[in-house]
Amino acid sequence: MIQNPKIFIIVPAYNEEKNINEVLLKLTQNYNNIVVVDDCSTDNTVNIVKKFPITLLQHQINRGQGATLETGNQYAFNNGADIIVHFDADGQFLVNEIEDLIKPIIHEDYEIVLGSRFLEKKSKMPWFKKHIIHAIARIVNRVFFGIKLSDPQSGFRAMSVEAARKIQIEQDQMAHCSEILHKAFKYKLRIKEVPMTVIYHHFGNNFSGGLKILKDLIFKKIIK
Repeated sequence: MIQNPKIFIIVPAYNEEKNINEVLLKLTQNYNNIVVVDDCSTDNTVNIVKKFPITLLQHQINRGQGATLETGNQYAFNNGADIIVHFDADGQFLVNEIEDLIKPIIHEDYEIVLGSRFLEKKSKMPWFKKHIIHAIARIVNRVFFGIKLSDPQSGFRAMSVEAARKIQIEQDQMAHCSEILHKAFKYKLRIKEVPMTVIYHHFGNNFSGGLKILKDLIFKKIIK
């Protein structure tokens, strides 16, 4: 059991001026150590973030969500984090469900906890995303990486700082989700899934985006 854990919320952001104000309003009501990593946004995202009492880190070039999360992780390592939470800036996740992620780490000694859209709670996921893209993702992750989870592409996760140090994110783009899980299984970390709710404002990765993730993952596996 972790006593009085220092929790860091890492929020990757790229052109999220429409959503990030509301997200930060809710986060700052509940948590202190919030780190927004802006991935070289071209809209008003940075100016909105600067209005809040949080930490803002900025990439000088657009590198991708994986690189953005790793930048946030490194900051958390250097500032005494016990638990790191990844939370998207687009308003799809619910702040009150962060507790569901961190409790198993605090009380049950789990090392990584993942939100799943396919457990008890019902998220109105677009049909094509649910039945085609995620079905393919589950098969690919199981065959190539030995990952057997209900939601292998969830971006809502919490990790102990020790686990996050082991899982150094090397995939700069969207393939980082599978990379994180692959390394979690590789290092035999204690993993748990909990139900989560997702509010879809837009479709997200299309089929071509899914193919790019697959290409990045397989290429990485081949060259290692």
